[in-house]
Amino acid sequence: MNILGVIPARYGSTRLEGKPLVDICGKTMIERVYEQTSKILDHVVVATDDERISAAVKAFGGNVVMTSKAHTTGTNRCLEAFEKTQATSDIQFDFVINVQGDEPLLEPGQIKSLITCFEDPTTELATLVMPVTNEGDLFNESEVFVVFDKNNKALYFSRSVIPHVRDVHKTKWLQHHTFFKHLGMYGFRVDSLREFANLEQTKLEKIESLEQNRWLENGGIIKIEITQHDTIPVDTIDDLEKVRRIVAQMENC
Repeated sequence: MNILGVIPARYGSTRLEGKPLVDICGKTMIERVYEQTSKILDHVVVATDDERISAAVKAFGGNVVMTSKAHTTGTNRCLEAFEKTQATSDIQFDFVINVQGDEPLLEPGQIKSLITCFEDPTTELATLVMPVTNEGDLFNESEVFVVFDKNNKALYFSRSVIPHVRDVHKTKWLQHHTFFKHLGMYGFRVDSLREFANLEQTKLEKIESLEQNRWLENGGIIKIEITQHDTIPVDTIDDLEKVRRIVAQMENC
């Protein structure tokens, strides 16, 4: 099973511009994501459209692929990075893992869990979720929630908390149901990645701004793997400061 890890990284961000290059205890965020990913995958590249990010990745010895500025989703950037890497590699990659570039506390075990989904030859696309244990997550507008069937196949992804518990105040919902939040890492068979990236954007994808709904709306199947490893996506300066405090405690820096 030959796997390529791709970490899309953009400089522009509406809430935290230049976040791949922010310092976290002496290392950039993109370096920390790259290091964690490399603990489980032998082949990793950063996909970016920004020369500053490219230079930073090269400075710490990482692999980087320059991609188009026209991409509107991480999946499309991921495909271009895969195709450019495959064109110059002697290795024939079977799967691509799309790793979020803004999760410096990524656990390598998460990637390992995702890879197990492809032991089933029918798996086209897979992603990670985790149970919500903190009531505050139900009120966090940055979270994405998912519902899936008894065979761990996704039914729908939403920025709203789903399902809705009728006639119960939201502060009591965790007492009535186990909710799952999406962690944003994806695994693709190569042919599924190509198909996904070439599909037209769909209504539910646009309204939620969640590209995974494009695959579901076109009849595709997304295999769900449940993990207990939580991460903290860095979307705001508050997220960044929280991660910095955690890393400072872990590394005594």
